[in-house]
Amino acid sequence: MKIKPFRGIRPPKELVEQVSSRPYDVLNSEEARAEAAGNEKSLYHIIKPEINFAPGTDEHDERVYGAAVEQFAKFRKEGWLVQDKEEKYYVYAQTILDRDGVAQSRKTAAEPLKDKSPLGGKTQYGLVVGAWVDDYLEGRIKKHELTRRDKEEDRMKHVRALNANMEPVFFAYPHREDLDKIVAEVCKGAPEYDFVAAPEGFRHTFWVINDRETIDTITKIFAEIPAMYIADGHHRSAAAAGVGAERKKDTPHPPLKGGERPEYEFFLAVCFPDNQLNIIDYNRVVKDLNGLSEAEFIEALKADFEISEYRNTGISDDFSAVKPKGLHNFSLYLGGKWYSLTAKEGRYDDSDPIGVLDVTISSNLILDKILGIKDLRSDKRIDFVGGIRGLGELQRRVDSGEMKMALALYPVTMQQIIDIADSGNIMPPKTTWFEPKLRSGLVVHEL
Repeated sequence: MKIKPFRGIRPPKELVEQVSSRPYDVLNSEEARAEAAGNEKSLYHIIKPEINFAPGTDEHDERVYGAAVEQFAKFRKEGWLVQDKEEKYYVYAQTILDRDGVAQSRKTAAEPLKDKSPLGGKTQYGLVVGAWVDDYLEGRIKKHELTRRDKEEDRMKHVRALNANMEPVFFAYPHREDLDKIVAEVCKGAPEYDFVAAPEGFRHTFWVINDRETIDTITKIFAEIPAMYIADGHHRSAAAAGVGAERKKDTPHPPLKGGERPEYEFFLAVCFPDNQLNIIDYNRVVKDLNGLSEAEFIEALKADFEISEYRNTGISDDFSAVKPKGLHNFSLYLGGKWYSLTAKEGRYDDSDPIGVLDVTISSNLILDKILGIKDLRSDKRIDFVGGIRGLGELQRRVDSGEMKMALALYPVTMQQIIDIADSGNIMPPKTTWFEPKLRSGLVVHEL
């Protein structure tokens, strides 16, 4: 993989909490407007620039992209975003706090943690780099999701207008001990940023790598890595690579010193070792049983699943007892009861990277075969709930009468994602949920 350091544009330490934001695509315009209320330094003014207009303004209006440019210039003029004088790499750590609001201790920064609670206490350490456009275009940066052209074009317009990648994409790479050691050494120093972000409550810590020898070593190690994988940010990756390819075609550029490539051939990425990433479940709730009674639905499930009822679970704050226990095991909530469903042998193909996925098994044998839900992207009878909300959210939505049943899935593994990407296949819709999301505004890459 070809990567390069870059002159990051970053907020001063004392402003980082005011400037940084959640990614543009995890909230709508009104939510962004509410979060940015009273804070002119919020990055939402640049990445969700429609909030600078009256509610209801089309976010794709050309005036909106123009406002993003004006806001970016304002942030730089006011010193809310300041460019580093030299090219650097950065380390970005994310910590999911445990139930006491603290992270677990460890001996070294690169040492994996075991969770004290379902999500808490885990830290993942990413290197912030400029990723090469050609690695994406030629398939060395691998994807596992389909993208929509309209969403790509929106972000391409944003990158073109600003001449910058305002938000990073989230990559995974095959873990390497030499990189782990470098990151651990960097993290012994004082961080540039260290804060817990509202409203999600994750800790974000950020170090600047200034040592030139360390920077050169990181570049050389990445050159030995054969592939990276998009974990989150497929549309941002496609848009960034698309703009880079345009610039490469339209901008004649003489060879740079030492065979270096121009800055516009690189885009902003945070690269995490694959053994540190936290993939959580992505669950389903359904509005009706397709005309079946609860008893008929349970009976229909028995053709393909071994079924048992969880006893004495009731309404509780602790759903660990009813979580899926492993691949091909599901948890069903129906009629005030939790059930365990285990797919029978022969109902799936372990040699097929798509067929072995629990989202495929549940879609084929439950949602399609019994409930008649054939298109997960368009059917209004189904909704999806990220595991960050917990199984209590599934139970609440059923008990409220909004939904009839809920299905909890075991999380997809990073190895499954790699296998699918390596095979050139695409995952079914609503399969992966990575948490935490990358915080935007910690560093910006100018083309």
